[in-house]
Amino acid sequence: MRKVSLIFALLVAAAFSANAQKEQNEQYNQYGVKVDIDPLQAEAQDGILVLRSKGDSGYKIWFDNRVQTDGAIYFGEPDWLPANEQISNGLSVRRARFAVKAQIDKNWYGEVDMDMANGVFELKDAIIRYTGFEKFTFQVGSFKEIFSIQRNNSSRYLQFIERPMVCSALAPSRHLGFNANYYSKGVFLNLGIMGPEIEGEETRSFVEESSKGAGPDEGLTYTFKGIYQPGWNKDDWGMHLGVAASYREPKTSDETYGKMRYSARNSTNIHRKKYIDTGDFAFDHYYRYTGELAGYWKGFRGEAVYMGNTTILPDGTGKNFFGWYVQGGYLLFGGTQRYDGAGAKFTRVKRGQKWGDVELCGRVEFLDLNADKALAGNDQKIMGGSSMAYALGLNYYINDHVKVQLNWQYNDNDRFCSGKGNKFTCGVAADGTPTKNPYKTVGKAGVDYQMVAMRFEIDF
Repeated sequence: MRKVSLIFALLVAAAFSANAQKEQNEQYNQYGVKVDIDPLQAEAQDGILVLRSKGDSGYKIWFDNRVQTDGAIYFGEPDWLPANEQISNGLSVRRARFAVKAQIDKNWYGEVDMDMANGVFELKDAIIRYTGFEKFTFQVGSFKEIFSIQRNNSSRYLQFIERPMVCSALAPSRHLGFNANYYSKGVFLNLGIMGPEIEGEETRSFVEESSKGAGPDEGLTYTFKGIYQPGWNKDDWGMHLGVAASYREPKTSDETYGKMRYSARNSTNIHRKKYIDTGDFAFDHYYRYTGELAGYWKGFRGEAVYMGNTTILPDGTGKNFFGWYVQGGYLLFGGTQRYDGAGAKFTRVKRGQKWGDVELCGRVEFLDLNADKALAGNDQKIMGGSSMAYALGLNYYINDHVKVQLNWQYNDNDRFCSGKGNKFTCGVAADGTPTKNPYKTVGKAGVDYQMVAMRFEIDF
């Protein structure tokens, strides 16, 4: 009898031990739900911290951070420019980005990307993406519209410190919406249906305040882009032949619903004066369109882009704005340029030497926001100004994560580059006094000046 009792006690103890071991192996989340365990391994992939599954689940999560610190000095302004309008030198944390990106499984991807530059928070990307098809991807959230190659290029891989003026004025950036993409063997097709901007408190408050009033629709945009990539399967050369078009309605994220304002700085972000500025004007809808020719061959990379805009006013008449740029760069010490075919944009260069590589760059750009060309006229004309800029750049790629950029630029602004509501002095009147009225200037007018800017960047 004692032997039976002992055997029974041992069996009960074994059962409790097995059950305790089973419970120990089970895990629950903070909401009390039992979860599956997928062991991870930590890696530094080219300096980026990545945690990924040891199994075949496809799970991967990583951080993608960036700091860009800029400085610029300005000189060569006209003698007639008043002292209170002199362009000030300065320093800036241009970007302080923190992003978390995750491939949840083989079908789903998520991303949150934030910027905290100069102490101001902005939401950049908030993406939900389906990746379960081989050639198609679909996503919703807040992200860049696929319209401009320069806008879509990551800021970590720009040849110049700032994008061209035409991109600032006429190329869309991030909006909330839906996107469908197809890519296969050098053919890239993209369709986006986008709504308002939501990057910060200001734009979101515009949307909310608008809904409290008359309650107009938030506004939609339909954007299509097609690209053909000769040399898509080559390592040392390739081309990008792209066209894009976009139809756009008024957005409640704009400061004044039903009014448009096109403006740009002279490819600089340190001094905040916007000489090129149409001011606000009423509109019904507008179209954007662009043609792009880009390519690379070994150490050379170049782009030539035209971008246009036709804005339809409430009376049905149209106003045309446009711009273009040509830019290129060459790696001097044996490096190779790289292009991401699936993303239709340039990516990180391959350095030619262990100590790094140096890229010499040049750019010519033009932006025209003068919709009514006649000099004689009244204040109802939309004359936002036109500007030409010439730039040289030197990029030192110390390693895959640290870059130093040095830019020189000369800005040639016309007489109508006087800011919103003729805010800035733009020339000299017939009596020799400075004037803010572009129609009263005589001789050479417009604030022409030069600048030298420098950037230190680290990606991690």
